Amino acid sequence: MSELQLIIANKNYSSWSLRPWIALKVKGIEFEEVFSQFDEATGHKHFAEFSPTKKVPVLKDGELTVWESLAILEYLADKFPDADLWPVEQSDRAIARSISNEMHGGFMSLRAECPMNMRRKEEAINVSDSVHKDVRRIIEIWRDCLAKSGGPFLFGEFCIADAMFAPVVNRITKYQLSDDSVVQQYSSAMTALPAWLEWEEAGKAEPWIVEEDEA
Repeated sequence: MSELQLIIANKNYSSWSLRPWIALKVKGIEFEEVFSQFDEATGHKHFAEFSPTKKVPVLKDGELTVWESLAILEYLADKFPDADLWPVEQSDRAIARSISNEMHGGFMSLRAECPMNMRRKEEAINVSDSVHKDVRRIIEIWRDCLAKSGGPFLFGEFCIADAMFAPVVNRITKYQLSDDSVVQQYSSAMTALPAWLEWEEAGKAEPWIVEEDEA
């Protein structure tokens, strides 16, 4: 059994859990998946048993605990340098880190109004101008990166930047936020990944409903 444990929550909703999970799967890094269900009624009180922030995901590597999705991904990149979790070229790594941090700290309107939801049928809802602004910026990032790399992923091969933007693919598709050809191109590459299909199937099969994430 792998010493690495990734503790995640509901696959239907947990966008932050998806990010390191899909990176580990795509790169073929062995890990044990540990599931801990969301519990809104208690504010996820049980998460405190393994997470200093009472949030998921959390990575356990022996006695070490790493929290926050991007920090987990950075740790994995250090631990598995041959996995090329960041692009090989220094300039590409700089841009990949920039857009990954932009994703980590931004796009709050899109997150708030359009939660990730694997089960949701594709249907538009009324969203704010701020959401449309977020989507325009995301498309700009995708267009610039794909034009330079040639695709199919942002820097050619799947990397941490793709893991960070993976939940956005679900949001833009499920809420019908754009029909831009760049979105179609990138979404097709992401959703064809065996790892994506595995996560999506598991998320759709979950019986739990989180009302606050049902827009």
